[in-house]
Amino acid sequence: MKKFLIVGLGNIGPEYVNTRHNIGFKVVDFIAQEAGVSFETVKLGALAEVKIKGRTLLLLKPNTYMNLSGKAVAYWMEKENIPVENLLVITDDLNLPFGALRIKAKGSDGGHNGLKSIQATLESANYSRFRFGISDEFKKGQQVDYVLGNWDEEEKKVLPERLKTACEAVKSFALAGLNNTMNEFNGK
Repeated sequence: MKKFLIVGLGNIGPEYVNTRHNIGFKVVDFIAQEAGVSFETVKLGALAEVKIKGRTLLLLKPNTYMNLSGKAVAYWMEKENIPVENLLVITDDLNLPFGALRIKAKGSDGGHNGLKSIQATLESANYSRFRFGISDEFKKGQQVDYVLGNWDEEEKKVLPERLKTACEAVKSFALAGLNNTMNEFNGK
């Protein structure tokens, strides 16, 4: 059975639950909820396992805080013997409109501390990442407050539909492969 490590980036703690920066956690939570599985606390995070069509998706929410996400990713890749091509990291992206999805085979960290940590730990930028747009609707100097802020009312209305599409994209990554997933979901 082919295994995939699907990492949702976010920060632990009740004060971060509904923040834009925690969209990675929200996506893997949605996948787990849809599959009827729960997360259990494990070394360096919370883990849930979803099986679909001969594939195992290990959903990971690192509890290392964003800046040390690489430690949890490397640990679980090694423990579960998951090759880098079966790793997908889900993160927020200020450079995309709210709810837009962009999946890439590799790339820069884009200034994102979670991606910086993973790239440094893996010593490579060659891993798949799934960026979920949170837009850049903030005033100069307000980026941190915006990213760590809660979703506004309009975003809350649209979020369930966007999470469903994100969930379908993650499943496609495991079932149809990276290229097919990029072709089908990028820009959606």
